[in-house]
Amino acid sequence: MRDLVVRLQSVELKNIKNVNNGKIEMPNTFRKKPSYKNPEILGLYGQNGSGKTAVVDALYFLQRIMTGNVLDPEIEDYIDVKETNAEITTEIALYTATEIYEITYKVTLHNPPGVRAEICRETLSCAKTTSEGRSNKIVFMDYNRDDEAIFTPKKRLDELVEENKSYKMDLLVAKRIAKKSNCSYIFGESSREIFQSNFHGAFHEYSFIIISLFRFALTDLFVIRNIHSGVISANLILPMAFRIEAGEMAGKAIKGDFSVSLVQPTVIDKERKEVLYQIVEEINTVLYTIIPGMKMGIRDYGLQLMDSGKEGIKIELLSVRDGIEFPIRMESEGIIKIISILNALIHAFGDYSVCLVIDELDAGIFEFMLGELLSIFDKSAKGQLIFTSHNLRALEMLEKESIMFSTSNPQNRYIHMKHIKNSNNLRDVYLRSITLGGQKEEIYAETDSLKISRAFRKAGRSIWDEK
Repeated sequence: MRDLVVRLQSVELKNIKNVNNGKIEMPNTFRKKPSYKNPEILGLYGQNGSGKTAVVDALYFLQRIMTGNVLDPEIEDYIDVKETNAEITTEIALYTATEIYEITYKVTLHNPPGVRAEICRETLSCAKTTSEGRSNKIVFMDYNRDDEAIFTPKKRLDELVEENKSYKMDLLVAKRIAKKSNCSYIFGESSREIFQSNFHGAFHEYSFIIISLFRFALTDLFVIRNIHSGVISANLILPMAFRIEAGEMAGKAIKGDFSVSLVQPTVIDKERKEVLYQIVEEINTVLYTIIPGMKMGIRDYGLQLMDSGKEGIKIELLSVRDGIEFPIRMESEGIIKIISILNALIHAFGDYSVCLVIDELDAGIFEFMLGELLSIFDKSAKGQLIFTSHNLRALEMLEKESIMFSTSNPQNRYIHMKHIKNSNNLRDVYLRSITLGGQKEEIYAETDSLKISRAFRKAGRSIWDEK
């Protein structure tokens, strides 16, 4: 086990896409028994357009904010057009050998008409549990973009600068940089340098929390959005989500998306070639058990000059079955989808701190295989998996605490089913609730089949009349 384990507990959205208010909770949080010693799966189900993907997108933007990146301009399209502010709040637990830190990070986005979206406020609060009990949760950093103060409460600021008075000017410069570049102040590079150098002063515990959250977002939080599946469906690119241990950085890791063309061989540099071989090796340890008899191979076509003038290697990914090799693009979309997420899934399976978030996990994957993968993860994995899906197989494979449903109420978008007994089949209950209701929120905005039929007939007549 690592010296530190980080676990996502919940995510709350306000005015993100069509979610005015909605909160998802991981199973252990919902049970009010937070722990890292068992796997956690959370599946999000619901009607099209009811806010499932909003959670995945919010986590993607949150990850970029917590790694100090410039705020993605794309986020402007995700803030409710009727509102000028949106919020993403996440609760995260940090487990050390002797303490548990329960942390809440809230970021407020401001997007008035005609002006770029901005990070206008960030707050971090924390409670600590030790063998002596649990402390109250307190706000230890409140950054307001337009406030004259560097951050509040002042007591925490004084603790940070008491070891080195020059920190105050450095923090003021960091605030100006964050404002100008439109990135997080708390997790921005300039601020992080100060926090990392303050592990011995009175502020050291809070510095530890901030750096731990940054590293979690950087190396342990995977967010696989719809665009990932889109390029696979178009048969253009195979993007492999990966995480590998960095050879010279013991105990540390790097992660990202390794994209390989499905149209033609790809030219990569020598460093990326080493990463690719490691990714494929890890995938092959599991792939042949999921797709019997299949392994991945790499065809090396030799040296080729890259556009930059640097020497590269021309490679192509292969599928190997019964000793026969052929380009990986000839495999089905479902198999390529599995390959694209498999390295990330392996690390979520084996690492308590890894949280893997996948939009439309079921896209292209055989229903029975989907159920098997979820069941195996639920019984034997260490990390966390959050997914959206339309395939209802998971409702028969997972416990009720591992499933949340989107509703037709934008003020309360995500709920757990009520009145579910252990003997109930959650799939049957869900389908019955769509038809008959009985939950605290409407989970399906009813459609009228007669109106749909008439609309199709009317549209058909219009087409033929035009001809």
